[in-house]
Amino acid sequence: MDQVLTLIAAPGSGALTKTRAKAARAALGALGAEHARPRWLAENEACDIPFTGLALEQAEGQARVALGGAPVDAIAQPMADRRKALLISDMDSTIVTSETLDDVAAHAGLKDRIAALTARAMNGEIDFAQSLAERVAMLAGLPEAALDETWADTRLTPGARTLVATMKAAGAYCLLVSGGFTVFTGRVMALCGFDDHVSNVLEIQDGRLTGRVVPPIRDRQTKLDTLMTEAGRLRLPMSRTLAVGDGANDLPMLLAAGLGVAFHPRPSVADRARAVVRHGDLTALLYAQGYARAEFVEIEDPAA
Repeated sequence: MDQVLTLIAAPGSGALTKTRAKAARAALGALGAEHARPRWLAENEACDIPFTGLALEQAEGQARVALGGAPVDAIAQPMADRRKALLISDMDSTIVTSETLDDVAAHAGLKDRIAALTARAMNGEIDFAQSLAERVAMLAGLPEAALDETWADTRLTPGARTLVATMKAAGAYCLLVSGGFTVFTGRVMALCGFDDHVSNVLEIQDGRLTGRVVPPIRDRQTKLDTLMTEAGRLRLPMSRTLAVGDGANDLPMLLAAGLGVAFHPRPSVADRARAVVRHGDLTALLYAQGYARAEFVEIEDPAA
């Protein structure tokens, strides 16, 4: 078997029953695929179904039909190079649960206005760099203390620390690349154990935001370039890279990576990404690489 379909439910949901796994497997057989018995990565949470003889998109789509709308993610991919040696991850709404710039804006009474622009940028409706400059300009004069207050309320997405710790234990290099800001990515890097971070710098003078971003602005091209550069530096084929994010500025790196996962994504991203996680937490990325729950380096995700 040279391909694998991974079915993944949210931890603790019990949504992936043996009956549902059997239905997905039968659907592959109905299309003429050769397949093996499911290998359970975690009971009622994740399993692999090795198969051959079908296009990946066809296998994935048929499995979703067989699941009948159950809250279970399905990711089909080649078996070769399945475990990745490079992780490039977005931060906002991926490693952390919120958009940190929107949260900063709340301290200026501008959250709704700025969040509306963020949503449009993340769905690819407006230019990211232009939108970022416009949103930050609205925050001119905001005390620097608002950044620390925002951080105090920031929360990690469940599974974030376990994802990074498990991949690093297996020898992977893990990099946080964000259109957000170093004041947050540096802290997330330290909390989760990423090897490095790349993001934007807010200009601050006399303890207040100036409303400007220090050039260059880190955008979708930065994310793609970082993926390509790091893969080259580590002498890795793209098949051994993993990228994850939720927004339109993540799409280029998601489409270029060996496994690009749209994580609880914006609609325009879900429509174009090859792999989508709508229900699971970040440990879904470990299951997609074939890690069993017993292999996880389990680290509880505390409040950031």
